[in-house]
Order: sequence, then C-alpha cells, then structure tokens
Amino acid sequence: MRDKRQKFVELAESRVNRTIKDIRLIGNLSNKNAYSYTHDDVKKIFVAIQKELEAAKVRFEGDSDKQDEIFRLKG
Repeated sequence: MRDKRQKFVELAESRVNRTIKDIRLIGNLSNKNAYSYTHDDVKKIFVAIQKELEAAKVRFEGDSDKQDEIFRLKG
C-alpha cells in the first residue's frame, strides 16, 4: 500500500509541476510584441483548459469517462 501512495505522490508532484510550468508558458503567449491573437483565441484556450480540469476532477470522484480530444484554434 505504501508503494502505491509513494508512486502517486511522485507522479502527482511531477505532473502538477510540469502542468504549472506549461500554464506559465501559455501565459507568455500574451506578449503582444511577439504574438498576434484574438479575444476568441484566448477564450478557446481557457475553455479547453477548464474543460480538461473539470474532466480530471470528475475522474477523481469516480467517473472514468475519459476523453482524448486534441485542442485546435482553427477548425
């Protein structure tokens, strides 16, 4: 049982820290001197992220309805 807990802690820390880093990198895209984007682009990004956060939370609550959707701004 301890091995499962230790594995969970190690993976959770690694994955959450990687996710935080990636979110910060997404924030870097806000630099208007380097990038061009619309309000709609920003909305799509954060809707997609929020949707995945909610899906992950639901999985922890016991519902294993996993969806593998690819995020795209165009299309």
